[in-house]
Amino acid sequence: MTVSLDQLRRCHLAVDLGAARTRVYIKGLGLVVDEPSVAAVNTRTGSLIAVGTLAEQMTGRTPGYIRVARPVSGGTVVDIDMARRMLRHLLGEKLSRQLRRKPRLRAAACTPHESDPLAQRATVETLVGLGARRVELVDTLIAAAVGSGMPVEQPTATMIMVCGAATTQIAVLSLGSIVTAVRVPIGGEAIDHTVIQYLRQHHQLMLPSQSVRPLQLALSDGGLTPGGPTVTEIHGRDVATGLARTVQVDTAAVRQAINAPLTAVLDGLGKVLRDCPPDLVADIADCGITMVGGSALLPGLDQMLRDATGVPVNIAERPDVCAVLGLGAMLDGKIQPLVLDPLAG
Repeated sequence: MTVSLDQLRRCHLAVDLGAARTRVYIKGLGLVVDEPSVAAVNTRTGSLIAVGTLAEQMTGRTPGYIRVARPVSGGTVVDIDMARRMLRHLLGEKLSRQLRRKPRLRAAACTPHESDPLAQRATVETLVGLGARRVELVDTLIAAAVGSGMPVEQPTATMIMVCGAATTQIAVLSLGSIVTAVRVPIGGEAIDHTVIQYLRQHHQLMLPSQSVRPLQLALSDGGLTPGGPTVTEIHGRDVATGLARTVQVDTAAVRQAINAPLTAVLDGLGKVLRDCPPDLVADIADCGITMVGGSALLPGLDQMLRDATGVPVNIAERPDVCAVLGLGAMLDGKIQPLVLDPLAG
């Protein structure tokens, strides 16, 4: 862990700026914000119209003078000013005033594994704009492992797989540090895009909005699991006529279509296991792989990983908020480091 637990205990709030959702944990209050990372702006006046869930509902339904922006992409802040305004409105004036009362506000934030210095600086500047005097950065893999209840500080191997909207991060942890890790640029959005392209090419069907989760429609009632229904009904717009149309989609064909992007995830998982020391691989064979992140709930993904690796695969209790809850546990002092006494002599 690059940041000491003592430094994190001095922080007042923890932020997880994700490509899909933004989450804020305030010390003593718990998780206070869990909203989509979306903001709607009036391009004529520059004023902010809506943030979070309401702004996400506006996607694809706005007039020309309203722009729906996503200030975070791939776990990296791409529009610092918009991310700052979005966070300020998500926190609300009451919470903002409460945080401003602290003379030296400290914040902690999750950053993707091996994020470049420019991406880290963008996250720091976003929180500094909210009034933070100091910002501590914690690797998302470590924060998610802590939030899922894994014994990160112990001298045993724990394997974590963070399935995000834009990326999938896989790592083996031991003694509070990352032994080996890989970051794959495939996430829930890539899988959604694959389903959209499949429906367009094979059924000439266009979904009404990119904000609609086509994957959730196609996978309803366990559609992608072997024992699920063989056919799924999907509503959309005909590419040629532009009229509304309903098609019956073969879920086995959809399952085969999304296997292509998931192959890259399986390759990354194999690379981590190959680079891991044999003793730690033996631990992983016993305790298995823990999946966190919103995309971890994809039906059938855990079984696919079990079949590919032969290792037990478990989904965390609250996979979508594990990272920010892990940061919050560090802020609250619930994580105790392993104390190693130097040998005398």
